[in-house]
Amino acid sequence: MIVIDSDLTTLMLKLNISQAQLLQYGNMSVEDIVEAEAEKGNTQAVEYAAELFTNVEKLVKIFKLSDPNNKLEILNEMTAQQLYLFLPEMDEADLSEGLKYFTQDKLLSMLERIPPEQLVNTVFELFSQEEIIQHMPEEQLNQFLTSTDIEKNKVLEHMKEIPPEYIAQMIENVTGEEVKDMDQKKMLDQVADFNPLDFKNALISLQPIAKQQLTLGLGKEHTDLFQLFDPRAYTNMINTYKQQPELVKAMAVIEEDEKIKMLKELPNDLLAIVITQIDAEDFADILINKCPEILAEIVAR
Repeated sequence: MIVIDSDLTTLMLKLNISQAQLLQYGNMSVEDIVEAEAEKGNTQAVEYAAELFTNVEKLVKIFKLSDPNNKLEILNEMTAQQLYLFLPEMDEADLSEGLKYFTQDKLLSMLERIPPEQLVNTVFELFSQEEIIQHMPEEQLNQFLTSTDIEKNKVLEHMKEIPPEYIAQMIENVTGEEVKDMDQKKMLDQVADFNPLDFKNALISLQPIAKQQLTLGLGKEHTDLFQLFDPRAYTNMINTYKQQPELVKAMAVIEEDEKIKMLKELPNDLLAIVITQIDAEDFADILINKCPEILAEIVAR
């Protein structure tokens, strides 16, 4: 339990009463003692009561809010909606640290729901671009290369980096005819003349290693294209190659509002533990301005 102002001398000075007077109140709460003194015309008691609910520094001192355990005592009295009030005031590092209370499966599930850009930024913390393409299933590479979000000219430009034999093979797969002239420029001109369906089929028919090379070239030039891969492809990759502590560390790059959404999925008891890391004065300020009913209940004990 929280010990409020355990130094009786402090309370005596605040209320301008003697030790004998204080002892007469026995086990009465601070609020009741202050109220009793105020009714007797003790102006210092009236001022003290007013300060208790408006002065951040005084509240920190009285409730000893620098101690996380004392914060936890108060937080455990709150509803989920009241707990949520504290999250926007927390340091991002403390929000990130709170993610460690989720299992890996839960973290991966939540990752699939965040904006694609933030998911990709998280993945970039865990894998190099080369590793991402290496681990990506071929059907995802097909989806990437045939996406309407990538201009045909861009694909053709990066096909210059692919060994000519792979380009010849893709032409043969589409036309059914053997390529005899292995001149790269002529082959690329032929591919450029393919109709949209043939061009798509040509890309899909590429050897996996050539698909990886082409995809990596495009992705390196325009990293936003990594958002074209399905979220599930990324979470499967993470689940296969990384452990929960590594994932939590990588998720530090996720924006604050998304972290807050995630933390709201914690049970109240765990969320309360996360919030104990908030600055003591910020905690007191929220109590005073947003949770006065909780403050009143605790003082009245």
